Amino acid sequence: MDKVLPKKKWNSKRITTIAFIAAVLLLISASFYFTRGGSKLNVESERLSIAEVKEGVFKEFIPVNGIILPITSIYLDALEGGIVEEIFVEDGAVMKKGQPILRLANTDLQLSLVNQETQVYNLITQMQIAKNAAQQNTITNLNQMTDVENQLKEAERVYLLNKKLYESKAIGRQEYEQSKNNYDYQVAKRNLALQTIEQDKESASQQLQQAQQSYNGSQYALQVMRKKVNDLIVRAPIDGQLTSLDAEVGQNKGKGERLGQLDVLEGYKVRVDVDEHYISRIYTGLRGTALIAGKTYSLEIKKVFTQVTSGRFQVDMEFIDQKPDGIRRGQTIQIRLALSDETNGLLIPRGGFYHQTGGSWIFKISEDGSKAYKVDIQLGRQNPEFYEVISGLRAGDKVITNSYDSYGNVDELNIKNN
Repeated sequence: MDKVLPKKKWNSKRITTIAFIAAVLLLISASFYFTRGGSKLNVESERLSIAEVKEGVFKEFIPVNGIILPITSIYLDALEGGIVEEIFVEDGAVMKKGQPILRLANTDLQLSLVNQETQVYNLITQMQIAKNAAQQNTITNLNQMTDVENQLKEAERVYLLNKKLYESKAIGRQEYEQSKNNYDYQVAKRNLALQTIEQDKESASQQLQQAQQSYNGSQYALQVMRKKVNDLIVRAPIDGQLTSLDAEVGQNKGKGERLGQLDVLEGYKVRVDVDEHYISRIYTGLRGTALIAGKTYSLEIKKVFTQVTSGRFQVDMEFIDQKPDGIRRGQTIQIRLALSDETNGLLIPRGGFYHQTGGSWIFKISEDGSKAYKVDIQLGRQNPEFYEVISGLRAGDKVITNSYDSYGNVDELNIKNN
């Protein structure tokens, strides 16, 4: 008789089903564990950039590039237009004040000078003629005055004689009145002659004065014209080095056209480009440092150009205390431009973590170095080397400063040492 066997509770099919369900649950649990807040991630220590929070001196600065320029440059412009007739020196020559650089030719100016000189000579001739005429008129008037004076004296003698004779009744009244009338006439004639002489003298003086003013004006115009012709020879206005000479023989240069520039060799300045983001914090007197040939030099802002072009503005800086040797025009140097004074504070080196966290949190390493946890922090000022820590960290803490892009949304890192 067959014996009934008991039914097995754990057959292979059931075990397989349960194992599959357990695997699914385990996968779901693992997925939930690694995606929820408080998840962990294993990282290798050799892939980490670990820095220690330290107390130190913080100074906010920005790196900027500057170009060495002469401390003073004088632009050479054509004061008068013309054709370049002769060039006396080459570009780069060291010039003395007044030394000729080039000569322009302008026939219109030269012709105007000749006409002006002719006009002045004509005025001189006319003045001499007027002066001679005035002198001749004066001589004529003086001769006439001599005759009038003589006739007056004779009339006066006859009048006085006849007056005595008339009083003694030696002559009649008619003869006496006739001599008196002749005397009065000669007195009036003399007064008229004196008045005429005075008027002629005043008129001659005014004519000579007007002629002199006309001559002075023409003489000034002649001087101006001569200066304009002399300006056709372009000369160095100061001692310096001629640069950027733009002229060739036979070339036509218009009035006011740039011919070159003269650089003063007594010193150099640095023209610096600064991002417009800092325009409100840049002012004269700010200082910076530059490393040139292994030596650090100090510079100071002397002038700020507030015009913004392509998102940048410019400042002029000059070397203070010591000046570097061997620098040349056009050389580029890098400057650390200070935006604040030195202060003490907690510092951490700059790193890629900032792009992920915005400086609001960081991974802080545990004391045993096996883990790193998220901690909230507050960062203040920054420079190209350090961030200033306001809160959240203490001196001696170690933090991870590399980029967090590959960590995802985890709160804890397990640090694995190889």
